[in-house]
Amino acid sequence: MHQGLTLVHFENLTLFSACAIVFNMKKDTHPKYFTESVIKCSCGNELKTGSTKEKISVEICSACHPFYTGQKKIIDTAGRVEKFKARQAKAKTAAKK
Repeated sequence: MHQGLTLVHFENLTLFSACAIVFNMKKDTHPKYFTESVIKCSCGNELKTGSTKEKISVEICSACHPFYTGQKKIIDTAGRVEKFKARQAKAKTAAKK
């Protein structure tokens, strides 16, 4: 230890008189970390990264996202886009009358 520092021990906490705090952490509380984790996109692109999950699947990645590719792409779930476009067309015709 450093000279001139006094230690005060509590249950899970160690305090130094010089205002330094050291936490005594529990063992084996963190999940396993995979350094070669694979991310698979629905477009077929695969990326490798570090994660606590070994395999990750995503719907959109940087290879197929419209912001990065510059292509307009509509992902429709249960016909929501068509319903919205129909409501817009109906509102335009009602506004003209």
